[in-house]
Amino acid sequence: MEKLLLIDDEVDVQYSFRRIFDGSNIELHTASSGEEGLRLIPTVKPDLVLSDIRMAGLNGLETLRRIRQLDPQLPVILMTAYGTTQTAIEAMKLGAYDYLLKPFDVPRLKQLVANALKAARDTRQTVAIRPQLEQQDYELGVIGRSAPMQEVFKLIGQLAASDATALITGESGTGKELVARSIFQNSRRAKEPFMAINCAAIPENLLESELFGHEKGAFTGATAQRPGRFEQCHRGTLFLDEIGDMPQATQTKILRVLQNGTFERVGSNTTLVVDVRIIAATNKPLEEAVARKEFREDLFYRLNVVRVHMPPLKERQGDIRLLVDFFLRKIGGAGAAPKSIGEKTLSVLEAYHWPGNVRELENVLRRAVVVSKGAAILENDLPPEILQSVHSVQVSRPTPASATSAANVAPGLSTSPVSSSFIPSVEPAPATSLDPVITGDIRPLVLQLFRWARLQSGIKVLPAVERELVIEALKETQGNQVRAAKLLGITRATLRKRVDKFGIRRELNVS
Repeated sequence: MEKLLLIDDEVDVQYSFRRIFDGSNIELHTASSGEEGLRLIPTVKPDLVLSDIRMAGLNGLETLRRIRQLDPQLPVILMTAYGTTQTAIEAMKLGAYDYLLKPFDVPRLKQLVANALKAARDTRQTVAIRPQLEQQDYELGVIGRSAPMQEVFKLIGQLAASDATALITGESGTGKELVARSIFQNSRRAKEPFMAINCAAIPENLLESELFGHEKGAFTGATAQRPGRFEQCHRGTLFLDEIGDMPQATQTKILRVLQNGTFERVGSNTTLVVDVRIIAATNKPLEEAVARKEFREDLFYRLNVVRVHMPPLKERQGDIRLLVDFFLRKIGGAGAAPKSIGEKTLSVLEAYHWPGNVRELENVLRRAVVVSKGAAILENDLPPEILQSVHSVQVSRPTPASATSAANVAPGLSTSPVSSSFIPSVEPAPATSLDPVITGDIRPLVLQLFRWARLQSGIKVLPAVERELVIEALKETQGNQVRAAKLLGITRATLRKRVDKFGIRRELNVS
């Protein structure tokens, strides 16, 4: 039985609560002041506290402050008949689970109490984030133990040992600038300047001046001589982000710097010589831009000396827990204990497809830290669009009615652990062996299956998928076992064993 502590100096309110929760699975304790409530908490050990704000002695806000010192995870709902904007804001700042106005709407009160008790149960099941990374990993910020990230780390090490120009490719939000900084920090130029410039964020007419500088009077508004990034970065490293958006006129001058290290400021005839290492990044396929004559081919080959490709987050979901660990510590700040996080919440994060990649994950966690009402991040603290997206791809077992309504589908399909709609249709390939191309094509499907399995308790992936494939093959061939076995790439005898193993002989009327 869960325990609820009511702190309110009005006898009528205490009486009302006893009537509201009489006969429920809640053990109600009452206190007539904040001081009394604080004395009861260590002995009663309530799962939820409801406290009035206006009371003699300690008011509700001060009582909440002290409860937070006693038990940071204990949910507290504040109540008042004198609601003001500032009071509500202050209550939520102090970490109240919610804020309730008197007189009560009883159904809403019961629902709010039920939600708070559920949050308390979920919080008790969470564990604090334990360090999973070395200290230097937290400092560098390039996180991952997946195979694609290990390849990235190898290239960072190789590039750090040289002055070679590097091109970092990948979708937006994958961490391309962090890789560039890691190359710089591990290189012989680590004590020299590192500068980053976003080529897509600066207007075309100003980008050349930003990179190469200008002389006084070179253009309207040039009231003084100004050195550009190349001069400021002499002997250091210049990171050119989104270089695929660079105008072609500027591309020509960049090519010249790469070839011989020389350039002129805008409005000057004096040639300057610099020693700058260039690392470029883009989220665009530069080969296609070259083919369309939108990007200089010679510059592309000058930049593409060593290419580092950053994988999207959906291809490295094994790194999500490490990233959650990293971001929660980063968001918490120095000396602050990071929020804990529930296993179900982690499973949702691992099942989501992350179109915004690592940057989106960081922003989601920042939001969750803000909106969470306790020391733990729960599933409902995540944005609704993520929950909807993940829940929409979960596979529920079809009902017998839905199974029999499909053409040529036997009633037995209703017990299939995997819905046929979960497996996308694939055009048959002419290949006769499982070559690397075919393996690569089905990899997204395999990843999707494992994401699904993590959200389904007790499901074993291989038997579930194998059973569904047998049913679908028989359905596709109208029950012809010879053709179905050929479609699956197995013998007819093996197919018959699978039919017996999964108990679908009678369901599909297979003899």
